Amino acid sequence: MMKTSASFHPCLSTSSRAHGRRASMSAGARTSPGTSISSSSKKPFLGDVLRHLSLKIDQASNALKDVPQRFLDVLVDSTFQFTDQPLDPSESNFAPVDEISEAIEIHQIEGAIPEGFPEGVYIRNGSNPLFGALHSTTSIFGQSREIWVEGEGMLHAIYFTKSSSDSWSVHYANRYVQSESLRLERARQKPCFLPAIEGDSAAIIAAYLFNYLRFGKVNKDISNTNVFEHAGRVFAVAENHLPQEICIDNLDTGATWDIGGEWNRPFTAHPKVAPGSGELVTFGTDAKRPFLVIGVVSADGTKLKHRVDLKLDRCTLCHDIGVTLKYNIILDAPLTINISRVMKGGPLIHYEKETYARIGVMPRYGDAESVIWFNVEPFCMFHLVNCFEEGDEVVVQGLRSPDSLIPGPKLRLNKYDSIISEPAEDDMPMKEGTSNGFFFRLYQWRLNLKTKTVSGGYLTGTENSLEFPMINNMYTGFQHSYAYAQVVDSLTSSSGNCEKGTAEKVNIIYTLLPYYHLNLGRKGNNRHI
Repeated sequence: MMKTSASFHPCLSTSSRAHGRRASMSAGARTSPGTSISSSSKKPFLGDVLRHLSLKIDQASNALKDVPQRFLDVLVDSTFQFTDQPLDPSESNFAPVDEISEAIEIHQIEGAIPEGFPEGVYIRNGSNPLFGALHSTTSIFGQSREIWVEGEGMLHAIYFTKSSSDSWSVHYANRYVQSESLRLERARQKPCFLPAIEGDSAAIIAAYLFNYLRFGKVNKDISNTNVFEHAGRVFAVAENHLPQEICIDNLDTGATWDIGGEWNRPFTAHPKVAPGSGELVTFGTDAKRPFLVIGVVSADGTKLKHRVDLKLDRCTLCHDIGVTLKYNIILDAPLTINISRVMKGGPLIHYEKETYARIGVMPRYGDAESVIWFNVEPFCMFHLVNCFEEGDEVVVQGLRSPDSLIPGPKLRLNKYDSIISEPAEDDMPMKEGTSNGFFFRLYQWRLNLKTKTVSGGYLTGTENSLEFPMINNMYTGFQHSYAYAQVVDSLTSSSGNCEKGTAEKVNIIYTLLPYYHLNLGRKGNNRHI
């Protein structure tokens, strides 16, 4: 999600398409019977015949090229049966909403817009299945299904406009992110990509192969996870693909952003702007080597200034990255993607809580050998709150849970699927009605770069499970006072039964400095965010 002021440039670039047009051809010169044809008149006639013949050959060649594609389409349509995944009454927040053609004015507003509130637009991104529901497939290979985060990306925007008489008007608009795969399925008016994340191993492998043979990619470009801004441009992103630029005025989708052709792999949904330099720190994970690559993009967004393979031994499903004034913070958690595991009959995504976890501190322009790794207890963490330096230590704060909501707690198919974790002693007791395994709490590690030791502990209790944290972005990479998070029942949230309209402001008390709030580390300076 993102907020931007009215002075923000709405559309620095838009996509364009070049439409080729084949030139018309004459049918050749006609002559009346008995009229002699000179050698000079034969040449245009023969030229027309040759051009016509060449055109027919091109058409026949293109038709032959289409034969494998048409054969694959027929084969998939006859082998795989798509069905809609049903929603329970409690899962209404996962039901898709209709796309509207233009912005509508909101007339019923609860409360009041605060004094001094700026004009601008608030944009969020989320999963919104294109054809009315998430899908499953059944075939001779077994079953596979889309997981709860795989709906197509839809942008939702709230526009705040103030008139000359100081009265407010508020408008709402939404629109799908026009990814290549969305345009393809819309043109065919049906789901085409086979689910390739959760299900029977043979069905997942078949989905991989057929999707790649038909479309040149194994998964859809969903662009449904986040909206971020860099160098005056706004992008929609999900971490299985590159960001796509959007226009904040009308939510049009522009070009894919590959940093001038220098970035050719997936792009994290949560890149961070480095404090001081304004550079964008990103990374991309992949199921094949190199598993994780770090990138640093220039402040003006035109150049990839640094790119390095961290040479990990596994593909960790890393969803977030941290930055401090000097370092990049890497989470190597045991939620992994493993194609070899699928080949052996196991799940593609699995939380390997019996293995290892570590946190890496990497100089901004470092390489794999420069990373200082700190071994920690296995954890699951999708979102960091903030990271910052203090003396010899790097402080890392995020929302930690004993188990993973990805791919989802609803279906456990075979012996490889994890059982919901038993919480640690300090995780109990939990809020009544909340799954212990999916209870997210604010956790803090302190990584000592001098002694190479690590300590950690929870900063919040067990009253509420927290997710989707935010701070004032001006303090990214610096000490801060407050974090804001949604209060949820994490298990029912993943199946749709989310507590609506609940949020919490977390006043972070620095446990090792107990006499003042965490506010840039200076006593007497209670600058609250």
